[in-house]
Amino acid sequence: MTRTIVTKSSGNVFRDLGFSEEKSAELMLKSSLLLALQESIKDRGWKQVEAAARLGIDQAKVSKLLAGQMAGFSIERLVHFLSLLGQDVEVTVRKAPRGRQRGTVRARVKGSSAKIPA
Repeated sequence: MTRTIVTKSSGNVFRDLGFSEEKSAELMLKSSLLLALQESIKDRGWKQVEAAARLGIDQAKVSKLLAGQMAGFSIERLVHFLSLLGQDVEVTVRKAPRGRQRGTVRARVKGSSAKIPA
């Protein structure tokens, strides 16, 4: 019988994959925004062409977004897309708890059926 080695997650899949703290925080935030955008488009039942018209981009870019491709889309741009779809995006900054030198990046999507990693 083979033993499986299980490593506990840090809570950030990108960090676990070896990305730097900075890059993993960015990717975590981008993936959460992307998931919220995908949910918003799906909930409206839009075809890619209609979503493209609403977002002011071409259908090929919507296809990339719906396929989960984050490359080429900044956090700022994803936030803009969400606002165009009538979504409020809120960023909260607060001091990290004592004993922790670095802060964490988390995103929560309220009212979504999607699970967002914290």
